[in-house]
Amino acid sequence: MNYREADIVVLSDLHLGTYGCHAKEIVQYLRHIRPKWLILNGDIIDGWQFSKRYFPASHLQVIKEILNLTELGTRVVYITGNHDEMLRRYSGWQLSHFQLTDKLVLEIDGQMTWIFHGDVFDATTKGSAKFIAKWGGIGYDWLILLNRLINWVLVKCNRPKMSLSKKVKNGVKKAVAWIDNFEQTAAELAIEKGYKYVICGHIHQPQKRVIETEKGSVIYMNSGDWIENLTSLEYSNGSWSLYHYQEQDFASAPVVSLPVRLKEVEVVTEEVSMHIHSLPIPS
Repeated sequence: MNYREADIVVLSDLHLGTYGCHAKEIVQYLRHIRPKWLILNGDIIDGWQFSKRYFPASHLQVIKEILNLTELGTRVVYITGNHDEMLRRYSGWQLSHFQLTDKLVLEIDGQMTWIFHGDVFDATTKGSAKFIAKWGGIGYDWLILLNRLINWVLVKCNRPKMSLSKKVKNGVKKAVAWIDNFEQTAAELAIEKGYKYVICGHIHQPQKRVIETEKGSVIYMNSGDWIENLTSLEYSNGSWSLYHYQEQDFASAPVVSLPVRLKEVEVVTEEVSMHIHSLPIPS
């Protein structure tokens, strides 16, 4: 099997445990890369919608592939998001090549890169609004399922696929403005801190662009998601690029169906912060 080498790969918003997750595609992608660093930037396991009735073998296979990479020498950093906030209680935990944290600062080729999920900017994920956000997530999950059915029909009719969620986002001015405000806020904070790059997830909007203010400029990047966009960020040969999954680029990745029963777990969450400075890329 041919592998693509990379210094760093950033994945976010896999939402394992939901019907909208493209687990098979994630497995295919992970099996064809060999990064020195794999940064999981939040919402990897969806604790908001987690149910012991739905966590298929393909989703477990994603976790297995990540662990396989650690055995091959890849350093994996899991940055918590709002959907996997139950893990924030254990922020700072580290075992061999695996590390759990809430945010990360990397010094890459002399340039500082700030990486965090981004839910800190989203008031809808906190307080009483969180309840509404959880129900909105369920509705989004069903919208993705409906979209898959529509795309199946379109493919049978030799028509191009469509994305209902993208049409909704792009058609609602408030949604477009919210995304712009999110990116601007992240960029302004990164400029104040003197960072060259800032990388987020959360908003399911893959992006790489320069944002300028009166105080300076920063390269803002977002790794997107594996629900509707199927994207990641990759750092190789001294530069960052957005990767878009294309099915034709991969051989099939067989996933064995297994009868899986998971015990229900209740974990109390708390806000814990951790800041890691100047972590060199291993040679």
